[in-house]
Amino acid sequence: MNIRLIFEYYWPHLKKYKKSTALVFGFYTLAIMGSGMVTPVLYKRIIDIVSGAGGSSAVSSALLNTVFFLGGTLVLYNLFYRIADYAMVYSQSHMLKNVADDAFARVEKHSYEFFSSTFTGTLVAKVRRYINAFETIHDQFVFAIWMNGLRLLFGLAVLSYFSLHLGMILLIWLILYMGITALFVKKKIKKDLLTAEANSRTTGVLSDAITNILNIKMFASHKRELSYFTDTTKTEEKRRRDAGYFQITQFVFQGYFIALFEFAGMFAAAYLWLNGVISAGTIILMQIYIFTSFEVVWNIGRNSAKIMRAIAEAKEMVDIFEKPIAVKDPQNPEKCKIKKGEIEIRDVSFLYKDGGGDGTSVFKRLSLHIASGEKVGLVGPSGAGKTTLTKLLLRFADAQDGKIMIDGQDISRITQSDLRMQIAYVPQDPILFHRTLRENILYSKPGATEKEMIDAAKRSHAHDFIKGFLNGYDTYVGERGVKLSGGERQRVAIARAMLKGAPILMLDEATSSLDSISEKHIQDAFDELMKGRTTLVIAHRLSTIQKMDRIVVFNNGAIVEDGTHKKLIAKKGLYYRLWKQQSHGFMGE
Repeated sequence: MNIRLIFEYYWPHLKKYKKSTALVFGFYTLAIMGSGMVTPVLYKRIIDIVSGAGGSSAVSSALLNTVFFLGGTLVLYNLFYRIADYAMVYSQSHMLKNVADDAFARVEKHSYEFFSSTFTGTLVAKVRRYINAFETIHDQFVFAIWMNGLRLLFGLAVLSYFSLHLGMILLIWLILYMGITALFVKKKIKKDLLTAEANSRTTGVLSDAITNILNIKMFASHKRELSYFTDTTKTEEKRRRDAGYFQITQFVFQGYFIALFEFAGMFAAAYLWLNGVISAGTIILMQIYIFTSFEVVWNIGRNSAKIMRAIAEAKEMVDIFEKPIAVKDPQNPEKCKIKKGEIEIRDVSFLYKDGGGDGTSVFKRLSLHIASGEKVGLVGPSGAGKTTLTKLLLRFADAQDGKIMIDGQDISRITQSDLRMQIAYVPQDPILFHRTLRENILYSKPGATEKEMIDAAKRSHAHDFIKGFLNGYDTYVGERGVKLSGGERQRVAIARAMLKGAPILMLDEATSSLDSISEKHIQDAFDELMKGRTTLVIAHRLSTIQKMDRIVVFNNGAIVEDGTHKKLIAKKGLYYRLWKQQSHGFMGE
């Protein structure tokens, strides 16, 4: 695992707050000097004074002066701790916000295909763990590594000053302890990676089940889904238990190694005191540093496991950051010149890449010209390439060969945002934000006036049902718009597209969720909306596209027919057969 790469993603957020970070490390250092260096020495002096006291006034004065100095030290180092704490909270809270913002920005850059093939729940869990991992690593570096490291360093320095023998014992023990602990940590990180992977899988399965709860209830598949979920959690439990058992083994080693040091250290101190080499106060000093070292190294063992687990969790997100972005903006984008909406597709070839295979070919040298303001229906069997064409026009995916031009400009030479600002798109199954109806409609044009918004809602026949809600346009629609019916969601999406006012309009089965009465109203609104706009309509219900200027028929990724409804019916080809099937099946002749 490339730990350096993970820190390269975290480092920019750390260096933004140099001053507050300097305060954190500076005041924590002063605090530890007071609590871990000055205070133990003062306690040693008190013991030495008391053990050798004869009751003289000089001894009493020295004792009282030392006690008062100790009191002043206690006040100061506690003040230093609190100043450092405030600086820590200030800097870390800002850093966490920046890490979260940066993670969102990086993930959002990935293509539509990336999101369509990734569990939403898993992705959300990985982002949250990436943010939490930063907090854990930052905390552990400050508290476990920096502060505990200073405690050991100051303790070693003070102890060596008063007794080189005891200082050497502590140094040798620390070197051995750290070396063996590093071996444990190296093995445990592999187990933590497996645990994090299993946790992500469990989160993804849970999210998928909750998202599809209607299907689970419809098909009475509760037991089947529960079995599937328990199999997933079983794997997670096994990996978590395996990592936990290994950590307990590490703790067993730590416990006995610390006990060995406590015994050896106190035995050496007692031996040196009996031989008159050290004072009674030095024995107390040794005892203080034994307990300090015990706490520090035990925490180092525990905290190293936390750090490795955090790094393992951060790695999952960094792997996503490192994935190549399928659809990129040009380094030096051109200024968008799209105004009228003339579309020209030149010799476009496209295939869906599927892992290590050759992929699935959709288009081979496809060419199509759509004049500015022309209304074109796209029809054909499922999988013929209709929706893929809209994805290419929106740059949700890029063609492997050929060009797509709008108003004479290659769409790959402008930013994706500039391109999509010129296209109003209504998908077959519109998904709304868990926000108010007002926010969802205004999403395409945040600066629109109230009148413009209501006008768009009226023209899409959404205004009447919206006013029926208690809170009207301030009604929250629920996750993915779940509180609305399919037709209501569709009308909100249509209102959003109407408000956008883009020169190009794409409708992907935009009336599929509407009843026949609503469809007639919406069709009337579309007739008005389409005026002066280049329009592409994907439709399986052929009755919705009879009035199009042209109908382009796709089959197996190729254009097999092109013309008006009447001409294609007269031709008696694929369009005629599709029309005849629907006429017999749904409408009667």
